[in-house]
Amino acid sequence: MTSPPGDGDRDASTTGPRPLVCARCGAGAEEPPPVTWTCSVENGVRHYFCEACARENLRAIEGRLDSEWW
Repeated sequence: MTSPPGDGDRDASTTGPRPLVCARCGAGAEEPPPVTWTCSVENGVRHYFCEACARENLRAIEGRLDSEWW
């Protein structure tokens, strides 16, 4: 998967891992996100969800997928 031009999520001027925060509960991790975390792009902005929040809200996450994913 490729990112659209001007994707501000990857800034080349940043050195070292950046802290990530779960968009739901505020749990923290360093970049790259753990493989158990979920990434959601909403209105062009990436939101990361920790494993616990992703599991608790899986149906809501799936419900936002475009029908072409089904």
